[in-house]
Amino acid sequence: MKTIIIILIILIAVMALYLSAIAPRLIKGPSAESFLKQILYAHRGLHDNRTDAPENSMAAFKKAVDAGYGIELDVQLTKDSVPVVFHDFTLERVARYEEENKSVSGKVIDYTFDELSKFHLLASDEKIPKFEDFLKLVDGKVPLIIELKIEGFDTSVCEIVDKLLSEYKGAYCIESFNPLGLIWYKKNRKDVFRGQLSQEFFRVPEKHLHTPLHFMLSFLNFNFLTRPDFIAYNHAHSKNLSRMLCHGLFKKTAAAWTIRSQEELNRNKKRFDIFIFEGFIPK
Repeated sequence: MKTIIIILIILIAVMALYLSAIAPRLIKGPSAESFLKQILYAHRGLHDNRTDAPENSMAAFKKAVDAGYGIELDVQLTKDSVPVVFHDFTLERVARYEEENKSVSGKVIDYTFDELSKFHLLASDEKIPKFEDFLKLVDGKVPLIIELKIEGFDTSVCEIVDKLLSEYKGAYCIESFNPLGLIWYKKNRKDVFRGQLSQEFFRVPEKHLHTPLHFMLSFLNFNFLTRPDFIAYNHAHSKNLSRMLCHGLFKKTAAAWTIRSQEELNRNKKRFDIFIFEGFIPK
């Protein structure tokens, strides 16, 4: 009997530690109301990479605004610390030389903004946009989910982006895979709605993401440091226990990425509150 009691005490303690580790912000957080008014967010704008409105382009953002969708986008810094809208850390997949139409090598951080402005996005005439110009285009017409791209330990993008957002009048929230970005906002801008991006990294094919650190991120074990207001999770991994507890037990907003069909949207409507979509027009 004594052994059973000890085991029960240990199990209860472990569960309490686990719940404490994954708990989001529970008191004095900003409201999710402005983001839940629009539950559909166009992933990197209302884009099609085969057209003149590729991902994270001003043309794709204008299409999303005109259609009334919220926008999800990615922001990172250039070599001269200009915040630009671009998803990958590397340029090769999307950036092309103007004349040769060849892929551009290197990372965004390797180039100044003036150097980046010489490239175009895929087969279009679109350029890599300044984040500042993007904000002027949207001008508060639709809510924004802004992903901060943070590679390693350099969180300088947070402060630089926040200076621009402090003068922006529209609804926005920030999110990042890197907990350090959320920690910066927790310390410096408690009033900003912040979200932890994640997925079950151990289920993706990229072997460099199969690390103990990524395993902990998969189960939101750094929430005790970041205390996010919402969780943005790969919808294919919607049954992740930590994600479900944040949504069900702690009643925090759940965003699904990336929804690519009406069938996926319908299947996830009871599992998430916000849907980041691409490749189709939701009904």
